[in-house]
Amino acid sequence: MTEENYLYRTSPLTLRSQFSGSGHWKIPVIPKAHFTDNEFQALRLIGYDRTKPDDERHLERMVHFFLYNYKFERVWKRPNQDVEKLKRYRAILSPDFSMYLEMAPVMQLYNVFRNRWCGAYFSSKGIRVVPTVSWGCEDTFDFCFDGIPKGSTVAVSTYMVSAHGNHADQKDFFMKGYREMLQRIEPERIICYNEPFPEMEGNIVFVDYELSSWKYQNENYTPSKYLAYILGELPLPAGSKIHIKSGCVLRENQIEKGMGSAHGGPWQPAKPADERFLGEPGTIKDTWVPTSKGGYRAITKIGSDGRATEEWHFTDHGSPGSHSVPHRHSIGWPNGFPLPGPPINNPGAAPEMKQHGGTYKMNHYPTPESIELNRFKTISDFKWCVNCGGEIEFEWNNKLFGIFPKLRKTPDAPLQMMISQIYVDNADRAEKWCDNADEVLEYVIDGDRLRDIITKVDVTSRTI
Repeated sequence: MTEENYLYRTSPLTLRSQFSGSGHWKIPVIPKAHFTDNEFQALRLIGYDRTKPDDERHLERMVHFFLYNYKFERVWKRPNQDVEKLKRYRAILSPDFSMYLEMAPVMQLYNVFRNRWCGAYFSSKGIRVVPTVSWGCEDTFDFCFDGIPKGSTVAVSTYMVSAHGNHADQKDFFMKGYREMLQRIEPERIICYNEPFPEMEGNIVFVDYELSSWKYQNENYTPSKYLAYILGELPLPAGSKIHIKSGCVLRENQIEKGMGSAHGGPWQPAKPADERFLGEPGTIKDTWVPTSKGGYRAITKIGSDGRATEEWHFTDHGSPGSHSVPHRHSIGWPNGFPLPGPPINNPGAAPEMKQHGGTYKMNHYPTPESIELNRFKTISDFKWCVNCGGEIEFEWNNKLFGIFPKLRKTPDAPLQMMISQIYVDNADRAEKWCDNADEVLEYVIDGDRLRDIITKVDVTSRTI
C-alpha cells in the first residue's frame, strides 16, 4: 500500500469516527453549549451563505443553515476551511441537511449523521453549537434525536412546514415530531426560526424570519409580532397564552391537535380563479379569469383525483404569435401543484369534453367578473410561477407586459419563456427570450430592471 493510499484510508475525514456517538448508529454527540438568557434577547440569525471573514456588522448573530443543501455542502467536505470565520459569530446552529419525507431512509440517517458530525467538529474547535433538529415520519424517531444531550438548547424551523407560496401547512406532521423531541431531549430552549405554531410548548425563542433574511441585514426594522412584547413595548393581549421570560416566548400547556415534504404542503388556490384547478372528479369547470382587458374564458377538465388534467383558453394573451384562439394546455401535477404544459394551438376549435352525466359543449360564456389585480409578494414567488410555466400579465408605467412559456416540440425540451409588451402592434413590440426566471428578472422596462419592480407591479392575470 502506498503512503498516499494509507493516509487516505485512515484520514479522519474518511472514517468520521473521531467523536463519541449515541444510539444504535453511533450518531456523533454535540456537546451541550452554555448560554445566558440575555444572549437570546431580540435574537437574529444570519445565513451561512451570508457570513464573511471580514464581517464586522453581524457578529452578534447566530449562524443558521436553513438553506438549500448545496449552499453549505462544503462544511461537510472541507469543514476546516470555515472554522476561523465561524468562530467570530456568537454561535452556530448545526447544519440542517434535509430530512424530506420522500427521501430514502438511509439518506435521512446519513443527513442526521452529517448534521451531528459537523456540529461536534465545530464544537471541538471552540465554537458554541446549537443542535438543529429535523425529523421525517415516525420511523425516523429511532435516530433523528440522537447525538443531542438532554437539556440542550436546540433549533427548529417552521418555515418549510408553514402555509406560504400557495401551499397549505404541514402542521400535523411537524407537531408529531416536535412533541417527541420535547420528551426525548427536554430542551432548555427551542430557537424557532419563523413563527411558531400556537400548539408548540416549551421555552421558545422566536426568531423573525424576515428580520434574519438577507434583506434586513443592514437595517433595524421592527419585527411583526413577538419582539415588541419581549422588549416591553406593548402589553400582552388580554387572555394571551404567551408568557415572557428572559427574552423568550413561553406558552402554557395546550393539548390540541428543511423538513416536511420536498414539494411543500398540499397546494391551495391563491385567488378565486385558481379554484378551477380543483373540483368534483369527472366534471368540467367554466371560469372567467379576470385581467385588465376584461378577462378570458378558461374551460378546465377535472380528473378522477379531483385535480385538473387539461384546460382551454379563449384568448391569445396579447401574443397572437404564440397562442391561437382557443389554445389548449395539458395540466400536470409533478410536484403537487398545477403545472400547465406549453400551449397547443388549435385555432377556431371548440371541442367537446366528456363529463359525468353527458357531454359538455363549449357554447356559452360566463358573466365577466371584476378585474382581479394582485401582486407577487416576493421574488421567490415570481420565480416559482415562471419556472412552473405560468403565464403572467402585468402593468408598469401604463404599459402592459406578458410573460409566456415557449411552445416546446417535445415534453422534455427545456423550458423557455418570452417577456414582451402586449396589446400593441408587432412593430412596436419589444420582446426577449429567456432560459430561466433570473434572465427574465434582468429585463429592463423604461430603465428599471424587472427584479426591482416585480413585487410592486399590478399583476393583471396569472395562470399559476
